[in-house]
Amino acid sequence: MGRRVVACALMVWASSAVQAQEAFSDALLPASDAAVPTSEFGATAGSPSAWLDLRQHANASSTTQNAPAWVQAVKLTAASDQNTGAPRTVFRIQLAQPPGDYRVLFFRLFFDDQPAARPEIVAWDESGSQVLRSGELGAGITLPSSESVLIPMHGVSLIDISVPGDGTTVRGAYLDWMTSGEVAHPLTAEHRDVIPEPFSAMPPLHSPGQDLEKFGTVTATLSAETIHVGADTQDSAVFEFGVETRPLLAVLTFEVASPQVDAPPQVYLNGEELGSVSLALPELADPGYRGETKGLTKQMRFRYTGWLRAQKIVPVDNVKVGTNSLVISSGGGAPIAIRSTQIQLKYLWEKSDYILLPTR
Repeated sequence: MGRRVVACALMVWASSAVQAQEAFSDALLPASDAAVPTSEFGATAGSPSAWLDLRQHANASSTTQNAPAWVQAVKLTAASDQNTGAPRTVFRIQLAQPPGDYRVLFFRLFFDDQPAARPEIVAWDESGSQVLRSGELGAGITLPSSESVLIPMHGVSLIDISVPGDGTTVRGAYLDWMTSGEVAHPLTAEHRDVIPEPFSAMPPLHSPGQDLEKFGTVTATLSAETIHVGADTQDSAVFEFGVETRPLLAVLTFEVASPQVDAPPQVYLNGEELGSVSLALPELADPGYRGETKGLTKQMRFRYTGWLRAQKIVPVDNVKVGTNSLVISSGGGAPIAIRSTQIQLKYLWEKSDYILLPTR
């Protein structure tokens, strides 16, 4: 039986215009054959951020690459799990310290979130000591997704992306150097560790373990778990919640992974269609946007390969005293995942701010 050979090419771009250089990628052989595909990067114009396209292109032996000078090389090699011996793929990124006092690197990995191929990030210093291991990223939602990690870069020269299998589930990485400063935190708000995301993404949504009441508003978690929502209506997410008194205002909030941005999830309450949710979209420059085209379709449609916050104002006339049935469907005709689903109910309290408008 012949030896299997997979050709691989890695494409890299920076966020600013830089001089192009050749990136060479040999055949990807089993680890025992000691063949390591490599993308080399020379000294080019500086840039605080870089986009690394890590998709494997079977028909390309070399390609022109762009990268800032502090990205020195990207290597792809086959490996095996130390405990089980199962095949793994390692993307090794060699970095240099850019000009300036930068100590923390923002690293966002884009990948297909498969249960059996969850990647992890490992940072190494110049002595070969492990500085950081992220643990398995993603939630196994079988959808395109992304996760972010902050890496302390004191002495770090190599960052590995290690993933089970042939590595085809890894799509790319966005790297950005971070600055630091003092952060003010409200005393009355629950402290949360938040990674400051570029492109104006919102922080992760917190789901309270029990109902909370503050200033006449009740926040109730319907489900904190990650729920897979299929493309068909029968694969929708269904929740039930009880209401003792009809509220003055109600808002449904959750996070959604891999939504179609022009066809957000749909909401139904007690058998009535309420329409689409509103998505808190980041800047269009965010690499999380992924275009999709179909045959005989002229317009490209986009999904966001990450988590977005979704909200829907629920008409109070649709809320009934007693048990309410809430349904969330995918909306775009493709699977999604949701998590941290909660509802807020607003009531009058002794310091409510309201005015009486005159009628004519």
